[in-house]
Amino acid sequence: MRTVQARWKKIPAIERMNRQESKQDQQRKRKENLGRKKKQTSIVFAVLLAVYLLPGNLCLTKAEEELKLYARSAVLMDGSSGRILYGKETKEPLPMASTTKIMTCIVALEETKENMACTASEQAAHQPQVKLGMQTGETFYLKDLLYSLMLESHNDTAVCIAENVAGSVEDFAEKMNAKAREIGCEDTYYISPNGLDREDAEGVHHTTAADLALVLRYCITQSPQAEAFLEITGTAQYTFTDISGKHSYSCANHNAFLWMMDGALTGKTGFTAKAGYCYVGALQKDDRLLIVSLLACGWPGHRSWKWADTRTLMDYGLEQYHLSVLESGKTRIVPAAVENGIKNQVELIEEHRDCRLLLRRDEKVIREMQVPKVLRAPVEEGASVGIVRYRVGDMVVLAAPVRTAEGVRGKDFWYGVDAAFEKLLL
Repeated sequence: MRTVQARWKKIPAIERMNRQESKQDQQRKRKENLGRKKKQTSIVFAVLLAVYLLPGNLCLTKAEEELKLYARSAVLMDGSSGRILYGKETKEPLPMASTTKIMTCIVALEETKENMACTASEQAAHQPQVKLGMQTGETFYLKDLLYSLMLESHNDTAVCIAENVAGSVEDFAEKMNAKAREIGCEDTYYISPNGLDREDAEGVHHTTAADLALVLRYCITQSPQAEAFLEITGTAQYTFTDISGKHSYSCANHNAFLWMMDGALTGKTGFTAKAGYCYVGALQKDDRLLIVSLLACGWPGHRSWKWADTRTLMDYGLEQYHLSVLESGKTRIVPAAVENGIKNQVELIEEHRDCRLLLRRDEKVIREMQVPKVLRAPVEEGASVGIVRYRVGDMVVLAAPVRTAEGVRGKDFWYGVDAAFEKLLL
C-alpha cells in the first residue's frame, strides 16, 4: 500500500488530472453505449412483437420459410385452379422416368374401348425390367394391362399398349405430345410410353415439375376418363389372365402414398439412372385438392426421400391454404354510354361460373374490369364488350366476359322516318 501511494505522489499533478478526466470520459462513453444498446434492443423487441401480432402470425409460418426438400425440382399445385402454391425449380426440364405412364394411361383410356385386345410384339416382350413377362404373340385385354401399367409400372406393358393403340411407339408418342400441348404443358417431350431414358434428334425424354403436376390434374379433374383413371390408380391389388386364360398375373400397387395420408387419391412413382426417384400424386381433404410433383428426388440409397418430400408439401398445403369459392352468377356493372343510340346508355352484365381455389390467409382475390366507357349504336343484346379478370398474385384464376343486357337501336335513317311519323300522328 505504501508503494502505491509513493508512486502516486511522483506523478505530476497535470498528468494525474488528465488521467482522471480520461477515466471519466471512458465511464461516460460506457454509459452512452449501454443506453444506445438498450434503446436498440427495445426497438428490435417492439418490431418483433408487432410482426408476431400480425394476422396469422405470418412471419413464423412456413408460408414465409423455405421448405427443406430433397427434390431438385418440385411443385405443390392447387388441383382446383391449377395454381402453383409452392415451387422449387418448377420449370427446369428433367427426365421423369415412369411418371410418364400417367400420360400413357390417359391417352389409352381416351383413345380406345376397355375391351380392346392387345397383342404383345417381340419389341414389347423384350423390354427391360420392370416387366410383366408377356410372351411374343400373347394377347390381353387393354383394361387389364392398364393395371399392370399403373400398379407395377411394367415396361413391356407400356410398349404393348402403345403399339396396339397407335400402331407404333413413335406414333403413340406423337399422341402423347399432342395431348401435352392440349393440356397446356410448356416444356414436355415424350419419346417412349414407359419413361426409360431416351434421346432422339428432337431432344431428351423430359418434363418439368410444373408440367407433370398439370398432367395429373388433367387426368383426375378434366379428362372424360378421370373416373376410370382414379379407379385404376387407387386399386391396391389386381389379378388377371391373358385372353386365352393360360397365364395368370397379379399386380400390387407400389404407390405407398396411398396409405401414408388420409385423403390420398392417386399417384405414380418412377426411377431411372438419369432421372433418379420421381413422383407425382394427389390428395383430397376437406374440399382441398392438392397435387405434388417431384423430379430428381435422390438416387439409390435414398428411396424414402420422395415420400418425405411429398408429406412435407402436402402438410404445408393443408396447414397454409383454405378453400375459397367465387360463386357463379350475374353481376350488373357500371353502364356504358351509347353514342348515336336511341338510348343514352346500356346495362352491362358480368357472368361467371363457379371457381374454386385455395388461398393463404394473407392472400386476396383482386377483381379487374376492362370495359369500354362508350359504345357506338347499334348495340346488340348479349354482345361481348369487355372482360373481368379475377387475379391472385400474378395468376388470373378466372376470366369472365362482360355482355350487354339489352340491345340499343342506332339513330339511322329508318329511326328518323319512324320519329317523323310519330310526330305526324300526334
